[in-house]
Amino acid sequence: MNKHQSRLLFWSLEILLIVLIIWGCTQIDFIFRPIGTFFSTLFAPVLIAGFFFYALNPLVNILVKIHYKRIHINRGWAAFITLLLLLGLVGIALYTFIPKIAYQIEQLALNMPTYLQDMQHYFNHLTDNDNASKIAHSIDLETYFNNIQASLTVMLRKVMLSMTKSLGTMVGMVTSVTVTVITVPFILFYMLKDGPKLLPAIQKYLPEKTAVRVGELLGRMSQTIARYISGQVIECLFVGTFSAIGYSLVGIKYALLVGVVAGLTNIIPYVGVYIGLVPALMLAMPLGVSGMVWVIVVCVIVNQVDGNLIYPNVIGKTLDIHPLTIIILLLVAGNIAGLLGVVLAVPFYAVVKTIVQYFYSIYRLQ
Repeated sequence: MNKHQSRLLFWSLEILLIVLIIWGCTQIDFIFRPIGTFFSTLFAPVLIAGFFFYALNPLVNILVKIHYKRIHINRGWAAFITLLLLLGLVGIALYTFIPKIAYQIEQLALNMPTYLQDMQHYFNHLTDNDNASKIAHSIDLETYFNNIQASLTVMLRKVMLSMTKSLGTMVGMVTSVTVTVITVPFILFYMLKDGPKLLPAIQKYLPEKTAVRVGELLGRMSQTIARYISGQVIECLFVGTFSAIGYSLVGIKYALLVGVVAGLTNIIPYVGVYIGLVPALMLAMPLGVSGMVWVIVVCVIVNQVDGNLIYPNVIGKTLDIHPLTIIILLLVAGNIAGLLGVVLAVPFYAVVKTIVQYFYSIYRLQ
């Protein structure tokens, strides 16, 4: 047997062994199912706590550095104070903003048929001339809006029917949300308190040279995630707040709700701006062309300030990802994991890119 044949036999056996291992795992999946349930249960609380950890850890570091006369705040008390501030802000939001947002959602749902009729009248007004009338008749706008209204009615009925039929599922969902809400503050507290101890705990089990490299790599990864999350929080708050103020000034109803939508969709790079603009334009249609123009002006001003002032200073070149790469990431991640994939695609890619760049730099030095 020559060298080529022996290599071919080796890789054939390796592939056969991998296939057998995969097949064996599928036959004993009952062993791995509890492990999967364990990780799926912890995924949401750990993900939420990790998000708040990177957003609030700079504040904890600032509190730890405070020295006034004999007053010194250790990391445990700094984490506790930060957690209290977070819970206080959440409580204020629940007391002030959430009821207003819920009221605006309720009013918008009740007035949706009226808005659809106003949109239909608006398009009918635009189609007064002959050419536009031909286009309108070819599209059959009246049937289109009637279909939208019918679809919304059917969707609402299906939601109500599913809510009454799947009471057990709803109870399970409420229980899961309750457990998550209760466990997240505890996980977050210990992350803020003992976060700096994680890296030394890992390094002490590694050889000295490997420990140094692992420390550098984890430090870069943590910095990338921290700057991205902190930047996104500041961006979303800025876009949401000033969009709501701007839409309110130009006379858009439910400006607070539309501002919240604009802030939340801003977390999706490039595409989120246009997604957040759509509901504002729909609500501006009853105001005519001038109202829609003012909505676009507000959106452009807010996003220009964000893109030229906020984004470069809070995120900078930490990510340095080409726009086409981001669009491809969003498309692929959206098809694989839905909305969660769209939200996590960019930071995940940024971390992977940091790892590849680090090992490539080590390879070039050798």
